[in-house]
Amino acid sequence: MTGFKNFLLRGNLIDLAVAVIIGTAFGAVVSTFTNWLTAQLPKGVEDVFTNKANTFGAFMNATISFVILAAVVYFLIVLPYTKAKEKYFPSPQPGTPEDVRLLQEIRDLLAAGQAKHL
Repeated sequence: MTGFKNFLLRGNLIDLAVAVIIGTAFGAVVSTFTNWLTAQLPKGVEDVFTNKANTFGAFMNATISFVILAAVVYFLIVLPYTKAKEKYFPSPQPGTPEDVRLLQEIRDLLAAGQAKHL
C-alpha cells in the first residue's frame, strides 16, 4: 500500500488527470464559442456549418459548466491532494541544503590551507 501511496502522491498522476478534465471542458467552451461565432457570418457562408440552434445559449452553458467543473475539481481533488502531499512528503526546510553547506566548508578549508602556504 505504501508503494501505491507514493505512486499517487509523488508522481504527476493527479496533475495529469486534472489537466485532462479541465482541457476537455475547455475544449467544449472553445467549440461552442466557435459555433456561435460562425453563426454570426453572412447567410451565404453560414450554410457551410451545420449547428445553428441556440449557439449563444450553448456557449454560455459550456462556460458556466466549465467554471463549475473547475471549482469542483479544485476543491475536491486539488486541495486534498496538495494537503496529503504536504503531509506525507513535506517540502524541505528553507536554508542551505546539507550538500551545499558541506561543499562550502571544504572550500573554506582549502582557502585557509592555501593561505597558510603563502
